[in-house]
Amino acid sequence: MATPWRMKGAYFKNCNCDPGCPCDFWAAPTHTFCDGMLGMHIDEGRFGDTPLSGLNFAGTYHFPGPLHLGNGSMQAFVDERADAKQREALLTILSGKAGNAWFQVVASLITTMHAPKFVPIAWEFDISRLHAKLSIPGELETESTPVKDLASGNVHQARVVLPKGMEYRECAVATTKVLKATGKIRFDCPPGNASLAFVEHTQDGLIA
Repeated sequence: MATPWRMKGAYFKNCNCDPGCPCDFWAAPTHTFCDGMLGMHIDEGRFGDTPLSGLNFAGTYHFPGPLHLGNGSMQAFVDERADAKQREALLTILSGKAGNAWFQVVASLITTMHAPKFVPIAWEFDISRLHAKLSIPGELETESTPVKDLASGNVHQARVVLPKGMEYRECAVATTKVLKATGKIRFDCPPGNASLAFVEHTQDGLIA
């Protein structure tokens, strides 16, 4: 029987595609390939008896074509504050070995998984301002910012609702101000997509 687990908190992903992630619409990447990152701050979490609340994790990735064709590369980053049991728990979840369709699907699309790193992860998230920022020294710098109305210059509000989504059920759409990775996976992307959401995942899948 799989270990019961739960992670609830703020989540965002930034990539080199145009705003409005093509993956949410079963479409190919805007530029034929996909470079990007994902990150989460766990407000409430547990893996069996191991608490996960308050921890952050992130990942950088590269896919040479449409994600469903696989052959992706990924590197995971786990909060340096996590102890040995918490590190093992988070890496087990991210590997898809602990259940949950979203993590299982992502894992199945990865050909090259670089060794994880346990690092300081600076985190900012304010969905009301369409702002998210994540920094890992020597590895990753990214920040989201609102899309602006071309006529007025005001903040443009857009949301994607996915009633049967595996990653999230609803996300706010923004754009990237910075998206730069300098570790095993490297990219420095012009403004692209940013998706911000609140999620709750368990071993059985996304529940909110």
